[in-house]
Amino acid sequence: MNRARLARVGEEQATQFLHALGYQILARNWRKREGELDIVALDGDTLAFIEVKTRRSLAYGAGEESIDQRKQTQLTRLAQRFLDENPQLAFRECRFDVVVVDMTIMPAQIRHYRQAFDPPATE
Repeated sequence: MNRARLARVGEEQATQFLHALGYQILARNWRKREGELDIVALDGDTLAFIEVKTRRSLAYGAGEESIDQRKQTQLTRLAQRFLDENPQLAFRECRFDVVVVDMTIMPAQIRHYRQAFDPPATE
């Protein structure tokens, strides 16, 4: 399975998982020139920007390890742009979640980190 297909499969599993938890999915694969938000969803009254990491090997580390400072800054900027384009959502509480779909074992395990990080300070 190539990387793009693996990502799609993982994002679909993450979406089903979140839906089962009661999340209302607002957007998937929201793309802009500077990057992509995998999933944007409402968890009650809270707007969650959700990064999905799918792993079938640990050769590049666990999915959680890939959400470094650079990635957090990118996700924060994309979230702000999403809010700018969707002003009706701008006054909600927001958070950043990470969902890891671990396919190194079968059946795949899903790990969900609510409020995985706080937005980094921007200049």
